[in-house]
Amino acid sequence: MKKITAVVALAILIASCNPLSKMAKYADSVKYDVTPNPLEMHGDSIAVSMSGKFPPNYFHKLASIAATPSMRNASGEVVKSFEPIKLIGIDVEGDGQKIDFTKGGTFSYEDVLAYDPKMENVKLTLDVSAGYKTKSKDFGNVDLGDGTIITPLMVRSDEKPIMGPDKFNRITPKNIDGQINYLIQSAAVRGSELNDEDMKAVKSFIATGVEEGLVWKGMSVSAYASPDGEMDKNANLANDRANTAAKSVQGMLRSKKIDAAKSDDFFKKEGKGEDWAGFEKAVMASDFPDKDIVVRVLKMQSDLEVREKEIKNMAATYKFLAEEILPQQRRATFTLMAEKVGKSDEEISQLAKSDPSQLNVEEMLYAATLTDDMAAKLKIYQTAKTQFAKDWRGPNNAGYILMLQNKISDAQAEFEEAAKRADNGVINNNLGIISIKSGNRTKASEYYSKAVGAGPEVGYNMGIVDIKNGDYESAVKNMGSNKSFNAALAQMLKGDNTGATSTIEAGDDKASGAGYYLKAILGARTGNKEMMVNNLKSAIGKDAKFKAKAKTDVEFIKFMQDSDFIGLVN
Repeated sequence: MKKITAVVALAILIASCNPLSKMAKYADSVKYDVTPNPLEMHGDSIAVSMSGKFPPNYFHKLASIAATPSMRNASGEVVKSFEPIKLIGIDVEGDGQKIDFTKGGTFSYEDVLAYDPKMENVKLTLDVSAGYKTKSKDFGNVDLGDGTIITPLMVRSDEKPIMGPDKFNRITPKNIDGQINYLIQSAAVRGSELNDEDMKAVKSFIATGVEEGLVWKGMSVSAYASPDGEMDKNANLANDRANTAAKSVQGMLRSKKIDAAKSDDFFKKEGKGEDWAGFEKAVMASDFPDKDIVVRVLKMQSDLEVREKEIKNMAATYKFLAEEILPQQRRATFTLMAEKVGKSDEEISQLAKSDPSQLNVEEMLYAATLTDDMAAKLKIYQTAKTQFAKDWRGPNNAGYILMLQNKISDAQAEFEEAAKRADNGVINNNLGIISIKSGNRTKASEYYSKAVGAGPEVGYNMGIVDIKNGDYESAVKNMGSNKSFNAALAQMLKGDNTGATSTIEAGDDKASGAGYYLKAILGARTGNKEMMVNNLKSAIGKDAKFKAKAKTDVEFIKFMQDSDFIGLVN
């Protein structure tokens, strides 16, 4: 009964001549909620979602309220204000969200502000003033939230440029194939065979190889007999042909004083007997009208002697085979193998300094990998740019070195020169880095999109843009299995605290100041005080700047009255 009487009394008071004083007196009965709390920076902005609930018999029918969300610094000064919220009684005409006197009511409000560094250490307040007819009253301000989480700003601008790789091979295989044909039942190499075009090419290869200083590696020979005659004799005949073919080429090599050819081990010889597979292939490749009959015999008869007899019984067919097909099977094929051995590392390094004109483009680019001196690398790449005016790798790689030296404008000029020579993912990735460092995230994203497939560096760089845009899910996806600080940061911002902890612990930053600080935040977010305190202590030990940062970082708002936290930051 007493409770009902109190409510009626409140209604009578508020309904009196000037309800503003009464509304101010009972302003604490209005409930406000803000999400998120603390505020959070995403991309370049801060979004706020607010709601309020008025109790029954509070909001006078002819009253109005202007409520302005504001950010105030430690001195109480307004740093930034959101758009005002206008609320009106049920009988007030005009714009505003209406609140019923008898039933009470709710309101909601959303707004987005561009982030300003002044917004980090602030309180979110609601400045409330009310009006009734010609009267007005300031209700003061209501505290809604503390500070702004700006952890996304910890993202490192450590984008990864990509080098144009050299294709230097010190050892280049140099091989040549040849074939020697034989008469039926003979393993003798005829002079006419040694003067065929393919054997002339072999002789020329040997002569040129001697001039070039090739290293001779060996020769493989496979010899065959045609599938006519006795099988045992044909097997021996194939072996004999392998031997005579090897001796013929060995004579050519010895005449050029190639010592490697003196050893029998230089030659790998194999007699393969009757060449039925080659026979079938040759038949099928011919225009002989009855070739399908021959192939049918081959397929139906697995006994080689029966197969040969049936083919010979086809007189007209066998005449064609004996003249056109079988002579092709009486052969020895071989591959003579050598290697061209390029300049040594010492020679390449010396020529890069003294006479780079003696190096080809692959040797020049390789020379840069033989030194750790960044200035020397840059000089080599710039020389390559001039000496090989059509190759994009010289300017691209010069830009890569300049990027590592933080000479961004110089690197940009080199990447743009590379882009004039070629259009590929490597160059687009590097131009994307120039764009992001110039503050143009949109252009950077365009370049990265064209660079997809050029390497894992592209995904990592795209992930940095995603973090700066506030798209943490895409950042995690683009960074993939990367174990960097930024990858862990993206996971944490996405809400995967467990994954973020695993990532930072598996990477190179697990014992860095920033790595410890990130783990301290993870401890705070998961309510793990021990994890928070231990890692914050380590972070401050690595870099004293983290003491001042933690003191006002609202990531630790739940621990700011904790004695252990206070002991660390004061």
